[in-house]
Amino acid sequence: MRVFLSPKSFVHCLVLALIPLSGAMAVPEVIKDIEFTRPNGHSLKLDLYLPEDRGDAPLPTVLWVHGGGWKNGSKKNCKAAWLAEEGYAVASISYRLTDVAMWPAQIDDCREAVRWVRRNAGVLGLDTNRIGSWGGSAGGHLVALMGTLPYSESESVSSRVSAVCDWYGPTELLTMPPNNVGDGRTIADVANSNGAKLLGCTVRECPKLAKQASAYDNVSKDDSAFLIMHGDEDPGVPIQQSIQFHDRLQEAKVPSQFKVVEGAGHGGKQFDTPESRALILNFFDRYLKRS
Repeated sequence: MRVFLSPKSFVHCLVLALIPLSGAMAVPEVIKDIEFTRPNGHSLKLDLYLPEDRGDAPLPTVLWVHGGGWKNGSKKNCKAAWLAEEGYAVASISYRLTDVAMWPAQIDDCREAVRWVRRNAGVLGLDTNRIGSWGGSAGGHLVALMGTLPYSESESVSSRVSAVCDWYGPTELLTMPPNNVGDGRTIADVANSNGAKLLGCTVRECPKLAKQASAYDNVSKDDSAFLIMHGDEDPGVPIQQSIQFHDRLQEAKVPSQFKVVEGAGHGGKQFDTPESRALILNFFDRYLKRS
């Protein structure tokens, strides 16, 4: 669905953001609550973070996709916002949660956000050829699919991204512990798991759908470049999910870096150290910045 920049509030904010102001006032760095699509009447919005000093060249863009088990979370706590200080535009996006829609609505919404960036790149001063994605947990799952899942031949505007930073995302739903009976988990527990709520069935009931929704099962040689980061003490998503995904990417000759974050669990401060930021910035600079 083609979405235009029609709301007056957005246009007003956009003008303020893109036109330098006189005096000592700083140029606004964030434009909030931009509606980028409305699937089945459900408004989805993004927050756009822009560098204060934008220069003349179109900006590379990174989309931040939040976590929360596909059922919680929001665009508000954008872990990627600091990239705006490094010359990037950052779009922190929302997507339909499982109380609203099941798979593949979530990946459809992520891809529509990429298309929105490309459709509006001229107005916003963005580069249509330099777009990446970054997300954690369920957001890591979705950005990994943004970099691996085959693209629809019918899309009129490309939803492809060039670089993906995957933070501890589940990449193979068939082997995720909460999706399987055992270790104290009953059939009822599995049926009530986040994975079952995402798919609308357990992974054993719909293995083909589970594979479609798993980046591990969609790797091919033309995938996006990857940076994968995972804590070695993660109690929620086994680090093996990222190890085997990284191995499969390498087997397909896809550029992939894997960083074990020592002492880290499912997220946490270890992912936002100067060392981690440098690793992430160098990765996006390599694949999204002009040489």
